[in-house]
Order: sequence, then C-alpha cells, then structure tokens
Amino acid sequence: MKSFPFLMLLYVAFAYAFPIAPETEKENEDLLLAKKYLQKFFNLGKEERPAFKRKSLNPVTEKIREMQAFYGLEVTGDLNFKTVEVMMQPRCGIPDVRQYSTFPMSPKWKTQNLKYRIENYTPDLAPVDIEAAIEKAFKVWSNVTPLTFTRVNGTDADIRISFASGYHGDFYSFDGPGGTLAHAYPPGYGIGGDAHFDEDETWTKDSSSYNLFLVAAHEFGHSLGLDHSKIPGSLMYPVYVYRDPRDYRLSQDDISGIQNLYGPPTHSSTEPSVSTNPREQTTETSTTGICDPHLTFDAVTTLRGETLFFKDSYVWRKSPHFPGIERDLVSSLWPTLPSGFDAAYEIDKKDRVFLFKGNQYWAIRGYDIQPGFPKNIHTLGFSKHVKKIDAAVYDHNTKRTYFFVDYQYWSYNEITQSMEKGYPRKISVDFRRVGHKVDAAFQENGYFYFFHGSNQYEIDTKTRKVIRIMKINAWFNC
Repeated sequence: MKSFPFLMLLYVAFAYAFPIAPETEKENEDLLLAKKYLQKFFNLGKEERPAFKRKSLNPVTEKIREMQAFYGLEVTGDLNFKTVEVMMQPRCGIPDVRQYSTFPMSPKWKTQNLKYRIENYTPDLAPVDIEAAIEKAFKVWSNVTPLTFTRVNGTDADIRISFASGYHGDFYSFDGPGGTLAHAYPPGYGIGGDAHFDEDETWTKDSSSYNLFLVAAHEFGHSLGLDHSKIPGSLMYPVYVYRDPRDYRLSQDDISGIQNLYGPPTHSSTEPSVSTNPREQTTETSTTGICDPHLTFDAVTTLRGETLFFKDSYVWRKSPHFPGIERDLVSSLWPTLPSGFDAAYEIDKKDRVFLFKGNQYWAIRGYDIQPGFPKNIHTLGFSKHVKKIDAAVYDHNTKRTYFFVDYQYWSYNEITQSMEKGYPRKISVDFRRVGHKVDAAFQENGYFYFFHGSNQYEIDTKTRKVIRIMKINAWFNC
C-alpha cells in the first residue's frame, strides 16, 4: 500500500484585507503566501479544467471562495481579515475535506488487537508522562470501537511512535521549531500506521506549548484510517486547537468516522453509550428530544455562518455547508467555559460571539476565548438589580444589541459601547404578539427570531412586526 504522511503545519500570514490584484509589494508577498496555502490544501493549479465551461473567476479567487465555504466564512473570494486569520492557524498539512472522511480505499487494520511501541522519548517530558499521554490518546479511540491497544517492546508492533529532528528516514523531513509538528501514516505494511513527532517542537502536558496527548490522539486517528473533518471542535479537524485533556471526549463526528471503519465497541467502556443511528444522533439530548413539540432553548446565536442552539450542556449546530444537525457538548467546543448559557449573540463583522451566564459574560473568536474575560454584565451599563440576561440579539442594521431581561429590554450601542437613554422599555409594547418574555433570539436574513416557550416569532427588523409564528424546532426538519 502506498502511504502518505500527514503533516501538522503552522502557517503565518498578515491579517488585513487586500484585493486579488496586488497593489503594493507587501500585498504581493501576502498573496504569494496565500497561493502556497491554497496550492497545498485546496489543489490550486492541480485540477484539469474542462474544455467547455462558463466564464469563471480568477483561479485564486475560485479557490479562496472554496476555502471560505469549507470553513463557514462569508464567501466573497477576497483575502479579507477572517480568511487570512484562518490561514494562519496551526493545522495539519493535508488537503481539506468535508465531514468525517476516510482515506482512499478506506484502509483499516484487519486485527482489532493492535500493538504499539514507543521507539524513543523526548527530553521535554518525563518518560512516565509520555507513556501516559500516548496511552490516553489510544484510549480516546478504544472507548468508542472494538479496538484494543497494547504497548510492546518487541519488533512486532503495528504502530511505532518516535521523536526525530530534520531528516529521519521517511523522505518527509521535519523543519525545526514552529513548522511541522508531526505526521502519521494510514494503516498498512511497513511504515503504515507509524507516527512521528518533531523533536524540535516543545512537547508539554498542558497548554504552555504543543500538548502531546492532543497531537498524538489526532495523529492516531490517521494511523487508524481517518482523514480530516471539516467540523470545528472535532479531533480530526485540520487546525490544532488546545482542549483541556481532562475528561476529553470525541465529538460525534469523530465517533461516526471511526465507527464507520471498525464499528461500535463490543467491550464494556467507561464512556457513555453513543448511538450511531443518524436520526437518534439528532434527537438525543440530556433533557428532551430535538423534535419534541415542547422543546425550549436557553440561547441561540450564529457563529461564522452556523447557527448554534444551546440547551443545558449541549449545543446543536446547523450549517449551510453540510447536511444534518451536529450535536456536541459545550465542553467539547469550549472546555474552559461553563454550560447552561442564558444568552448569546454574534457581531459577525468583528468575528465576536458573546456568551452570558448569570452575571458574567465571555467574548470568543471562533473557538478561542478572548483575554480579559469573563466580565461582569454590569460593566455594560446594567443597573444593579439585573442579575442575569434572558436573551440577546445584535441588529446588523442599527449596530445595536438588544438585551432582554424579564418583561423589559435594553438597547446597547456597539459603536459607542454604551446603553442608550430611554431604556429599559417593555417588550410587549415594542414587539407586539411576542408576549412579555424572550427566552432566546438571533438575527438571520433580515429577520429577528424570538423564542418564547416552544414557539418562535419571525419579526421584520425594521417594522418590528411579527411575520409568522412557528415551533422552535422548525429549523431541524422535524
């Protein structure tokens, strides 16, 4: 079997927008850097063009649009701030794919009892810590499959793990600090399944540098036959993101991928059972089914093109770029944040989402929590009697955020960063037919969607008139 390594790379780019036709030397340098990214991850210049095709965009523009669609960004074809920011994130260096994916021909191990050997150790960590990280990384996969992993010292190991610098015998040299992190090979003979880690990186068991457990768990996914996923928050997502290793759990996308190859576990596991039935995946929750007519949500917001629906410790994600509804634990996306948010809203032009719980709130950018948070909600200008926010929604037209508390709402000017005079006002006066309370809210395509109980109200943002009333789970094709 011909095997190809999978490289964890760091890309650095300059975070400002510029047109496709460069106007300055600096823009030209950045465009060349972007072209390299697109050539490596989106096959720029490698596809044969059909003989008959409508007049198309510049090839670079087309690939930028493809990349933006993949990552759930606004599809413009321009190298804007958000697009370049994604390009500069740490990531695995193979072409990007959709939801979970296996390698061509779906290679997998013929045995369920795999052996691994640690060839050598990095001096960055104590040997006992390295062994624990490797064992835990394999356990992530054995918890949800029939696979078992046994460490051996002999030469009959299926998966060999080593640390090396520069050229190390497989024609894919490491490149020193800050570049390639690791690579692994899909199942097969010889080097198949082996995982190599760059010794020039600093390996840790926390977030101070590259967490060995997280990188190893990702690479072992490749060793078992998984390609990359386009689902943010999944272990097989191309971009390296630190997650708290304590009580780490795979996303449903990772579970679906690995069980597609090996099936569900046949042995007892300490992990909670997870259904592989597609319908059950979209209806299972801690409190009620997603299609239950009495379902309610704690908070709803958009995030880089997706819509997130929060309920207790879970979040359902609806994306325009792939079918179905992805359900995750909040802790799998933001391990250091609490669950049970009260309110949430996004300012997409700033690439910021704000999450509220009790008298605190957090600002996040994608899946990164911004420094300086949490903050107290009273820093926004609320009076002391306000203990928590029920719902929040940002109006793209007026640049105001509306905060709902009990039967009243406030208007916050995002430009001046201050509460507006004349508020709070009664919800029932300005948003008639909605009632006296709003549980959750978000804006989409020029409409507000206010959630109250098991109903949602579609409201024209300019006239504030209710257009129609629907069940809140109408978004899920129930």
